[in-house]
Parts: sequence; C-alpha cells; structure tokens
Amino acid sequence: MSDIPAQAYLFLAVILFCIGLYGALTKRNTVIVLVCIELMLNAANINLVVFSNYGFQANITGQVFSLFTISVAAAEAAVGLAILIALYRNKTTVNIDEMDELKH
Repeated sequence: MSDIPAQAYLFLAVILFCIGLYGALTKRNTVIVLVCIELMLNAANINLVVFSNYGFQANITGQVFSLFTISVAAAEAAVGLAILIALYRNKTTVNIDEMDELKH
C-alpha cells in the first residue's frame, strides 16, 4: 500500500461519495437509493483505512472502526430491504414519491 500515495485513495473515496450522494438525491427507485447509501458508507470506510495507515501514528484503530461500520451497513441494508418489501406488498411500487403515507 506504500507504493500508491494517500491522495489517490482519498480521491477515489471522494469520487465514490459524490456518485453515491448524487444517486441518493436524484433517483426515485428505493433500491437504488439504498445502494447509493452503501456506496457512501464504503467511501467513508476507504477514508478510515487510509487515515489509519497513513496517519501520524499508523495503527489499526481505523480498520477496526471500518469493520464495525461494515457490520452496521449490512444490518441497515437488511432492515431497509425488509421495509421495502413490506411497502412493495402494500403499494406495488418501489418509487419513493408514491411512498408518502404510513397508513392506507
């Protein structure tokens, strides 16, 4: 990892975060929005790992925190998809604009 400068990893994380943010703000499909949120979390994980390796004192703290973030993201995806399936059974659509009420 020492052959590639830290700026390259940070630039990759910025690009991934911007793509995820653009997708989360502009798309109307709920599944795509969940994928874009996961993309933004992965960009944050890249930053955590880069700063733990290239920081003033290289340690494993950022990598451990990144593992916790990955586990929370997996749980978030599972809960989000479960809610999405329940809403799809009621509304028969995955369009965000049509999911604006909690009751029938």
